[in-house]
Amino acid sequence: AASVLLLRACLALLAMPIYLLSFLGIWEPFCKKIFFPLFLEKLAAVLEKKTKKQKQELFRNLPDFTGPSGELKLLEIGTGCGTNFQFYPPGCKVTCTDINPNFQQGLSRSMKKNQHIHYERFLVAAGEDLRQVPSGSVDAVVCTLALCSVSNVNGTLKEVLRVLRPGGVFYFLEHVAADRSSWRYFWQQVCYPTWKLVFAGCCLTREIWKNLEQASFSELKLQHISVPLPWTPIQPHIIGYAVK
Repeated sequence: AASVLLLRACLALLAMPIYLLSFLGIWEPFCKKIFFPLFLEKLAAVLEKKTKKQKQELFRNLPDFTGPSGELKLLEIGTGCGTNFQFYPPGCKVTCTDINPNFQQGLSRSMKKNQHIHYERFLVAAGEDLRQVPSGSVDAVVCTLALCSVSNVNGTLKEVLRVLRPGGVFYFLEHVAADRSSWRYFWQQVCYPTWKLVFAGCCLTREIWKNLEQASFSELKLQHISVPLPWTPIQPHIIGYAVK
């Protein structure tokens, strides 16, 4: 514990300008409007190469969850720059949501590249507050690399279950806490406060698989994987889907 605190202090010292900007109330609006949208688009390009095969396999059975109407209605939480659009089946009706409305440039580029799907609307909404979406109105919910930064994981999963129709599906791909006995977990603890500040509330040590296991899904397919991102604390991931 002492070594973690010491190293946290050293890291905070290196990031002191950001802490100072945060204290002055400058960092958060700058991060939200400029830094994080730019950073996320660059990170998404890297992650796309690293996880493309896993995502192709993950979303392979998405058409199987098409609703009784014959149309697949999909809601994405934390859409960001729209990196998942390429994996959705033709004609899919997509509602995009994100708590940060400043991803519009990257999102527009993704929409132009992926005109095989129909974009219904974009909602500025937190994952734990999807009140603008009627209960039981969607066939699928997708959430990738977003549960790390929602303020309430269990609240978000409750909203997922609410908006899904019976038999609907929730797809996820999230970075998570490493094994608690590992050096990787040690470094996640060291980086945690500064990482959360710099990257818009992203939490490194969430054991999201436990939240999913405790949620009221009728079926859960979950796998722990390691995404090759050397020199970062976000290599451990979970991937899978859950059925309402």
